[in-house]
Amino acid sequence: MNGHTPRTPGTPGTLHSIGELARRTGTTVKTVRFYSDRGLLPPAGRSPAGYRLYDEGAVARLDLVRSLRDLGLDLAAVRKVMDRELELPEVAAACAEALDAQIRILRMRRAVLTAVAGRGATPEEADLMHRLARLSEAERRRLVDEFLGSAFDGVGSGGPVFAGIMQSMTPHLPDDPDAEQLRAWVELAELAEDPEFRAHVRHLAEDLAADHRPDAPPSRHRDVAAIVADLITPAVTAAVEPASPGADPLVATLLTRCAHLLGHRDGPGARSRLLARLERIDDPRRERYFSLLAVINGWPRPQTLHPPLDWSIQALRARTVRP
Repeated sequence: MNGHTPRTPGTPGTLHSIGELARRTGTTVKTVRFYSDRGLLPPAGRSPAGYRLYDEGAVARLDLVRSLRDLGLDLAAVRKVMDRELELPEVAAACAEALDAQIRILRMRRAVLTAVAGRGATPEEADLMHRLARLSEAERRRLVDEFLGSAFDGVGSGGPVFAGIMQSMTPHLPDDPDAEQLRAWVELAELAEDPEFRAHVRHLAEDLAADHRPDAPPSRHRDVAAIVADLITPAVTAAVEPASPGADPLVATLLTRCAHLLGHRDGPGARSRLLARLERIDDPRRERYFSLLAVINGWPRPQTLHPPLDWSIQALRARTVRP
């Protein structure tokens, strides 16, 4: 079932002109002549006037040539299959692999076009997104490695803590990504190449290194974001006003739990340092990165930390006099 016009049975031994063969196979004289000129459809003889004539075997051979071409084989591959130089399953497997690569490219292009249409991107932004979408797996890995290296190389003492963090920040685009994963990859790659975002992540990594001093006991190895999420989320749910006197005990507890990170239990200096730390963590680009990462890797969407972070920032601002 190759979609070709059914041929009319002929009489064995009958020779056909090019026009007759074209009618028998539902194709054009030009197509028959094209394949014949390239040796894929050799004539069985010549008419007295010198015109090419084809036997019944040419009908089946032309059908096979057209079917192989419909499958995507080039003329060289068709010739080798017809001449038994290559086995058809081997050629079909290679063609299927090539088609898979083309499908991935088309999906990438579709993701870029969708993103351009949705965001109203400028020509320069569209060019960047197109370039990012066409990166090979090795090139994607190099981009991510450079991004993570810019953030973590030489920060703190390294070790398993930072190795785990870097792994948790690494996107792994599957071989057969869907449209949402492709759009997420393009946006994440843009973030990873943004010098300002790289500098921001570097600052967060330095904060994290300070949180994980080697001499601190394991119980102290909790970052600020985790402390805020555990302590402040109930206050957000209960609609406690961050600037109200009722929030004072929570702010005091927050400062106490973060004292090992700030150098002092309380005071203007401690509050200012914690406020600056929370403002960095609450950058929407950070949360967007992890949201995109979850889409690419097929992970559950991360819970937003913005509400407890924003509450804490407002509470500290109300109690901190900045120079």
